[in-house]
Amino acid sequence: MSDIDDLFETLTNLQRSKRLPPLHLWQPEHVGVIDIRIDREGIWYHEGTRIERQPLVDLFATILRREKDDYYLVTPAEKMRIVVEEAPFIAIDLDVRGVGEAKQMLFSTNVGDYVIADQEHPIVMRGERPFLHIRDRLEARIQRSVFYRLVEEGEQRGDDLWVFSNGSAFNLGSVIA
Repeated sequence: MSDIDDLFETLTNLQRSKRLPPLHLWQPEHVGVIDIRIDREGIWYHEGTRIERQPLVDLFATILRREKDDYYLVTPAEKMRIVVEEAPFIAIDLDVRGVGEAKQMLFSTNVGDYVIADQEHPIVMRGERPFLHIRDRLEARIQRSVFYRLVEEGEQRGDDLWVFSNGSAFNLGSVIA
């Protein structure tokens, strides 16, 4: 096995073993609002002060649920609405193995998720901004430096730039200015 194969194996196994709480089963009676905000760069704030402890941010990310256009931190006892300016997560790294349409693209997020882009985890463009579905209607905005690496992996087909991962094709948009 090559180093990149070892990395993919390790990170995908880590993601599979990540225990996420059964948020879909939790329907708490107490619903409210808490002064937590996730800014456009994926930085979490409580009452206007940045949350500096990454393990706490990572924990909050595991209890985050999206309902329609609202985001909530959910426990069995309560559901608290928070503000998300754009997307709750940021894709901060990209590793690639394979070539052409047999390629696999593994994204890492700012909260410790590892996701291979595929049919369940599509890459979508909203205007000029790229996003990756992470889980349960939660997305990561693909950071600019990661997007540049993604573009390098693209193949022009007609007027559009396409990337391939795990048997799926994703249109990054027109290459014609």
